[in-house]
Amino acid sequence: MPPPSPPSQPLQTALPSTQPSVDAATSASALTGLRSQIDAVDTDLLALLNRRAALAQTAGDIKRASGIAVFHPERESQIIARLQTSNSGPLKGDSITILWREIMSACRALESPQRVAYLGPAGTFSEQAAVQYFGSGAARVPCVSLDEVFRATAAGCAEYGVVAVENSSEGVISRSLDLLLNTPLHIVGEISLQVRHNLLRLSSSLHDIAVVYAHPQALAQCQNWLASHVPDAELCAALSNAEGARLAASNPAWAAIASERAGAEFGLHVVASAIQDDAFNRTRFAVVCLPQTQSTPAISGRDCVSLVVSVANRPGAVHDILVPLKKHGVSMTRFESRPARSGQWDYYFYIDLAGHLAQPHVSAALDELRSLCAFFKLLGSYPLGE
Repeated sequence: MPPPSPPSQPLQTALPSTQPSVDAATSASALTGLRSQIDAVDTDLLALLNRRAALAQTAGDIKRASGIAVFHPERESQIIARLQTSNSGPLKGDSITILWREIMSACRALESPQRVAYLGPAGTFSEQAAVQYFGSGAARVPCVSLDEVFRATAAGCAEYGVVAVENSSEGVISRSLDLLLNTPLHIVGEISLQVRHNLLRLSSSLHDIAVVYAHPQALAQCQNWLASHVPDAELCAALSNAEGARLAASNPAWAAIASERAGAEFGLHVVASAIQDDAFNRTRFAVVCLPQTQSTPAISGRDCVSLVVSVANRPGAVHDILVPLKKHGVSMTRFESRPARSGQWDYYFYIDLAGHLAQPHVSAALDELRSLCAFFKLLGSYPLGE
């Protein structure tokens, strides 16, 4: 007979330990200590921010008593540039810009609340540019068209207007240039915004899209993607991308090209993101106001002069207006022509120059240039955008 089998031993299942490991306990203790330090820094920050706000309020009282404008874009640009230069910590330069724009906006609102007109409705890139430039402390005034932005600002319904003037892939915004020519507003600042276009609709499907709404510029900036992915959809122009998003929210067969912010505003899904044909697509926005609201900003160190001129229709006239710039060492950074609509094939020339009006070589070049022009209008001298 075979030997009897040994008695079976009961299986013992290893249970996980309920005691934290030494490393986990150490990590938890370290996190608790770090959180206490962060809380203490936050308390110190709040005290310092309130101190800054109190100083800003006192400065606002002095400005009002002296009739000085509250907003000084060159001063704010200098503050941000100085902080970025002196920064030795892990914060990135863009983060410093965003943080201090908001800090200065909140302090500025204590001095005097500002109203800023932009191409609406809420959710447009124009609104994003306004917030990025003025901060969340400014009161935003949405307008139905570029014309209305200029009218609201010129009439005093808003102290400032933010208008798109140029796109890196589609060129100038013609209507903005025409309005700069024909209104009393001048440019006191600018901001450049990276533009990411998204296809939005009520459903998350790319199928069965009958119509795509967007501003004409956005449709042009996404034409290759649209032709490839929704070739049968009708492309319809809207007054703004956010207005297109509002329309798309009313019909499940419609879609819009707009920002994620507009999608959130109108309850739309992002069907496809970053559909612009140019991955580095940027739009430049000008900040405009009446001269009595804000005079020409002082030198910031990184400035631009914008002007519009016309010359007699004769051989060599355009060449002649470039000679003073070369003579005085002034660099031209932009040159655009627009029809004068006189029926005589005359043109206005929109010119950007590197520098500031207060610099002697720039002033000398402009004085000489003015004498050669049939028409000369200074559009502004202002700090360059980040």
